[in-house]
Amino acid sequence: MSYPIVTLKKGEGRTINAGGMWIFDNEIDKIDESFENGGLVLVKAFNGYPLGIGFINTFSKIRIRLLTRSTDTIIDKAFFEKRLINAWEYRKKTVDTSSCRIVFGEADFLPGLVIDKFSDVLVVESLALGIDKYKSLIVNTLKEILESDGVLIRGVYERSDAKVRTNEGMERIKGFIGDEFNTDVEIIENGVRYIVDVKDGQKTGFFLDQKYNRLAIQKLCKNAKVLDCFTHTGSFALNAGIGGAKSVLGVDASELAVSQAEKNAELNGLSGSVKFLCTDVFELLPELERKGEKYDVIILDPPAFTKSRSSVKNAVKGYKEINLRAMKLIKNGGFLATCSCSHFMSYELFTETINKAARDVHRYLRQVEFRTQAPDHPILWSSNESYYLKFYIFQVLDEM
Repeated sequence: MSYPIVTLKKGEGRTINAGGMWIFDNEIDKIDESFENGGLVLVKAFNGYPLGIGFINTFSKIRIRLLTRSTDTIIDKAFFEKRLINAWEYRKKTVDTSSCRIVFGEADFLPGLVIDKFSDVLVVESLALGIDKYKSLIVNTLKEILESDGVLIRGVYERSDAKVRTNEGMERIKGFIGDEFNTDVEIIENGVRYIVDVKDGQKTGFFLDQKYNRLAIQKLCKNAKVLDCFTHTGSFALNAGIGGAKSVLGVDASELAVSQAEKNAELNGLSGSVKFLCTDVFELLPELERKGEKYDVIILDPPAFTKSRSSVKNAVKGYKEINLRAMKLIKNGGFLATCSCSHFMSYELFTETINKAARDVHRYLRQVEFRTQAPDHPILWSSNESYYLKFYIFQVLDEM
């Protein structure tokens, strides 16, 4: 099949040659034929060497998202079926698939697409015009693959309401794909039960990427006094409760999230030991310090403080502030679990920021472990954007 040909400028395409999948608007020299936004094009280097087939969109700074390196591949149901089978088989080998991310965009070679499975429900997030055109085909094909493996799907909900869609010239939409169903979905993760609101919850309804990081804190929390900051719907707090914590306080600025967290605590029979407070963490931490409060374990799981390179400097201040405040509140020998979910907050910068906070409060940090996102959010080494979550557990010690 022939496609419109896009030729790159001389000296451009280094990202693609290094294994990346994005071509930006300033890298393109010419386009030989007419094309449709969201349609497929053949990409060539300045010397005519073929680089692959991808989706083009002139509304986006990411002008082309590469779909395949092969220039004679037919993009049809069989193509997507192979990609989806590979994605599902990988999850079966690496994670608990009762609830998991089945498709993670570029890391599964399906650029711009996220599909999460919550028990017997799929939630789809389409963020690129090209992949959006194949959305129905992909969803139906995935359902067939799962059902042939004995995994029945009772409903699909679309959460393509992220602001980033406007950068692709697309409307923000959400709604049922197929028959309607109850959008409060119960899942079990690490022995903890949750009600996931796939309709109105953040992103696709629940943050699956922290699955095994949540599990890692359970063993630290037995008989502990725990503070969980930015608790969202209570996931870390509930893992602390399940782990045998004496008391847990989960804090979040969202009333909706706190209300859901309280319901999740009740669902797990933890309402007596796990409490929640709706307030600003940045205001609460100094207040707790003034009151002389001390904790055995503090968890910091903030939203991304930066979503662009231009705001990294302010993000560093935010990360330093909450980590510094938390270290002041932790008992000698207690534990700090702290993370950043921003791609632009690099491992090196995040590590340096925590280290500076520790020096400023004269505490020693003994690293227990460093973790990243769960394996169902795979890190593709040629796709820097796929690595975003940094998660540390430290023991916090007084000066010698």
